[in-house]
Amino acid sequence: MPMKIGENNPGYSTEYLEKVQSKAEPVKKMEKQINGNLIPVPKDEYISSEKSGNKPSGLYRMGQDDNGNPKVLYDDPKKAEKKSATGKAEECITNTDEVDRKIEKLKEKKRQIEQQIQAETDENKVKELKKKLAQVEAELSQKNNDTYRRQNAVVIGVNK
Repeated sequence: MPMKIGENNPGYSTEYLEKVQSKAEPVKKMEKQINGNLIPVPKDEYISSEKSGNKPSGLYRMGQDDNGNPKVLYDDPKKAEKKSATGKAEECITNTDEVDRKIEKLKEKKRQIEQQIQAETDENKVKELKKKLAQVEAELSQKNNDTYRRQNAVVIGVNK
């Protein structure tokens, strides 16, 4: 059944509206009286972040996880400030060829000593060769790892 606005309808009661309007406070009561002075009560209002000049504390956005499912992502402004302060991330290009060559030489020296030990018949020479082999193995175990490679790599350039 269509109903026109502003029309008196016997089935529609306006008692509640009239009751609320009669209890409404006048605008003057929206002020507080402190020490005999009237002070207006602050009102809540929306101020956009652009107008206020304050940066938001964080931004949320919809994204996808590794499986393609919807996910809420948080962009931390503190991380963004760190990135902008340092500029772009720097990439350091290094070359480990020289270190790798040294390791290969040590491995080859180890193989040669092992062959000499197998071929040698004199006990005194075998003992000397075993001492040399132990030294080469110790040096090889010290140098044949990622930490040593990183520490002794040659820096080619830095990309910004």
